[in-house]
Amino acid sequence: MEYNIDFSQITQYDNLEFVAKQVVEGFITGIHKSPMHGFSVEFAEHRHYNVGESTRHIDWKLYAKTDKLFVKCYEEETNLRCHLIVDNSSSMYFPLQNKYILASPNKIFFSVYAAAALIQMFKNQRDAVGLSVFSDKLEMHTHARGGEMHQKMIYRELEKLLRPIDGTVHRKTMVTDVLHQIAEQIHRRSMVIIFSDMLESQKDTEELLLALQHLKHNKHEVILFHTYHKKLEFDFALENRLYRFVDMESGEELKLHSNQIRDYYKAAIGDYFNELKLKCGQYQIDLIPADITKGFDQILLPYVLKRQKIV
Repeated sequence: MEYNIDFSQITQYDNLEFVAKQVVEGFITGIHKSPMHGFSVEFAEHRHYNVGESTRHIDWKLYAKTDKLFVKCYEEETNLRCHLIVDNSSSMYFPLQNKYILASPNKIFFSVYAAAALIQMFKNQRDAVGLSVFSDKLEMHTHARGGEMHQKMIYRELEKLLRPIDGTVHRKTMVTDVLHQIAEQIHRRSMVIIFSDMLESQKDTEELLLALQHLKHNKHEVILFHTYHKKLEFDFALENRLYRFVDMESGEELKLHSNQIRDYYKAAIGDYFNELKLKCGQYQIDLIPADITKGFDQILLPYVLKRQKIV
């Protein structure tokens, strides 16, 4: 069975949990694994089949050999504690939109749906999940827990981020300070997954990396999804004309011709993220570019591979 999702029809008014389920089922189908059975179980032993129970796990090959019905028993892998951290600063609302459609998302819309899909993966694995949301301060924080009610509460918190913001409100990114604060509040070893464009406004790269290293020092496994619009923010694919550039976090404006700054901008942004990638590698932090114009496999597959390594 195939799950084809028409992203052009998905807006901020759609049920986040339902869409996340469809995304995960489509992903697991794509890697030829059943979304009903998951991938976190290992075969343990056989037992006799009891009349009336589900026939799903009957070992038919063994039946062909013995003419007796046996059921495969499975042993779940160790549950994880997973903590999602979502950057809610003003720059995450680029490109600025009045109505969100998943076929052309901005960074916050992409991050929310990616986080929601991961929660479905956590649910399939019976992993506990926590959520932190930050901008220039820690806006909300929950400890990692399991259970249906806790997950629904996190979905509600994520849905709040899908509301378009007032373009006159400027919330700066304070990744460094917030990550130190979160590192002190996550007391048990966890997989920490961060969604941020990493456009830190007041700290240099070394201080930012110290905050990430704080998480590693506390024995957490860290995946940093660098969310960005590759065409606009990295390739600077703009027409050759005059533009009014607005800093979404400070409101500062500049009028410049795109040709005047294209080479300088591409070199500067490339150098910054190359340095960030190098430093993350040194600290054993998984830095994964996440182009918001692409699908969610670029989020779910690294999580699956990381989880298989640490359980």
